[in-house]
Amino acid sequence: MSHVRPHLLALGLVLALTPLRGLARQNPGAPKTSPRPAAVARDGQHDFDPLVGSWKYRLKRLRHPLSGSDDWIEFEGSGVCVKVWDGRAQLDTIEVDGPTGHIEGLTLRTYDPATRQWSLYWANSKDGTVVPPQIGEFKDGRGEFYAQDTFNGRSILCRYVWTNLNTTTPHFEQSFSEDGGRTWEVNWITDQTRVNAPAASR
Repeated sequence: MSHVRPHLLALGLVLALTPLRGLARQNPGAPKTSPRPAAVARDGQHDFDPLVGSWKYRLKRLRHPLSGSDDWIEFEGSGVCVKVWDGRAQLDTIEVDGPTGHIEGLTLRTYDPATRQWSLYWANSKDGTVVPPQIGEFKDGRGEFYAQDTFNGRSILCRYVWTNLNTTTPHFEQSFSEDGGRTWEVNWITDQTRVNAPAASR
């Protein structure tokens, strides 16, 4: 290439690009397409509002998760959910009893308007530890929230699923996955029934 003169190189480039310009002029009547507008993420800051109030709880807990066992324990109790920051956060408490003892816990839920996602923090009175948050959102009435966790020394994924929030019987499930989310095992189920507030005395 060192022996090719510069003006010959320029001529070769012109000849090579001429067909491309011709193609660009073909079909001048083709409709022009505009880029699609970016989808706007829904504002979910009031997704958990239906849980505000007092509830009766029925809870089922798998005694030995990720062991192949199908031994479930049932609990019953009550709980209260209160709104914080005009619904952009909530504090939800639960207190239930069953054959293996007493469970007293709370969930703090906070909403990030930038990501439009919720973070769910769980704590149990047994050890007072707030676990890393489950993070996610609602789509078509179903809320899914995920976190990396450990169970019996093994790294797992944990998933929360909320459904039926806009009814008087919201439903919650916790599941574990030890294969990166390909399969899930449900190990905690709660069904809530709203407790009607007493009529105000006159």
